[in-house]
Amino acid sequence: MTYNTIFSPARILLPKAETTDDWQKWAVIACDQFTSQMEYWNDCVALIDGGTSAYDYILPEAYLNTDKEAAHGAEIDANMKSFDAASMNTFEGIVYLERTLPDGAVRHGMVGKIDLEAYSYAKDSRSPIRATEATILERIPPRQKIRAAAAIELPHILVLISDKPEDGIFASLAEAKADLPVLYDFDLMLGGGHICGYGVEGAVLDALMAKLTAYEAKNAGGVVYAMGDGNHSLASAKAHYEALKSQLGEEAAKAHPARYALCEITALEDDSLVFEPIYRILLHCDAADAAAKLAEVTAPGAGEQTVTVCVGGREEVRHFTAPTHALTVGTLQDFADGYVKTHPGVECDYIHGEEDLRMLAKEEGRVGFIFDSLAKADLFGYVDRHGTTPRKTFSMGEARSKRYYLEARVIR
Repeated sequence: MTYNTIFSPARILLPKAETTDDWQKWAVIACDQFTSQMEYWNDCVALIDGGTSAYDYILPEAYLNTDKEAAHGAEIDANMKSFDAASMNTFEGIVYLERTLPDGAVRHGMVGKIDLEAYSYAKDSRSPIRATEATILERIPPRQKIRAAAAIELPHILVLISDKPEDGIFASLAEAKADLPVLYDFDLMLGGGHICGYGVEGAVLDALMAKLTAYEAKNAGGVVYAMGDGNHSLASAKAHYEALKSQLGEEAAKAHPARYALCEITALEDDSLVFEPIYRILLHCDAADAAAKLAEVTAPGAGEQTVTVCVGGREEVRHFTAPTHALTVGTLQDFADGYVKTHPGVECDYIHGEEDLRMLAKEEGRVGFIFDSLAKADLFGYVDRHGTTPRKTFSMGEARSKRYYLEARVIR
């Protein structure tokens, strides 16, 4: 059955895993995690120990600009060229998954394909699928090149919906899971928690798609789907699809599997989904000078946009007197960018966690800034009114809570 929706069932490939150990070797965490911790990836390779793994098709960003990049890149290229879909099991439908995160929280998701015709990563986009963070265009061409040469996609893309009680999208899946086949059920490697996937098909799939059809219609004209993780991966998929239109023609490209991208959908309202602010710190600066420059655009005490300025072991609360952005983080980023531009050698870094920020700001030549995050309940409304958020506005969970490569789909 064909469904006229933006998110729809897919022909999903899964490994022919016979044991829990096989599954654990197959599923590998998103390539953009542990970028400065090569020991994590060394442990990953040791655990796989030559077994069949998604690792054979992805390049950890920790390998970039190291001697591992070219060697593993060549292996990936060879694996893509020799890939045979018959080597994997196939499921037609949507996968409903329950992921127990390392902290014990359970994230509910569903895996299927999303229509790139409905997506734009432009800041002022009015498309149904919106980017929530500014896209760095320079990151797209190398990723687009990789996708163009790939036989399959293994996504770490996480897309958000706003699943209100009256929508009942994930509630319906939780209620039906006892009647669904279990596709996988195992502990993820290296402390990633546990994951269980159910095959959504038949009458349950029809009922789910009816709810998604109603959801998309209700939210038409606004933000229907919003990017969570993997924004540049989806942007690269879109760029590749647009390139195919030029190569194949509009109609032929629309019938090509690259029109779609496999992804996981989860609800903004899911209790496991926690938005954490990403703080700023100026490095290699004259701390007194940086604080003085900030004082020119702020006043003491709390206000509409408030920051806590950390220098050494001292803290001062100040507010911006003439905000340049709708969010405190945006106004602060404008200040930091301006200061870095006019002070050679100074850098702006991005820090997770208040205590880490305070500790780092105690060192000489540093000024740290703490501020309130965008509330997750406000995300869709903010993006609809203002477009994308400033870069690195918030983080959704810690590294081991990120998506693992598990499901795959043929894209050429």
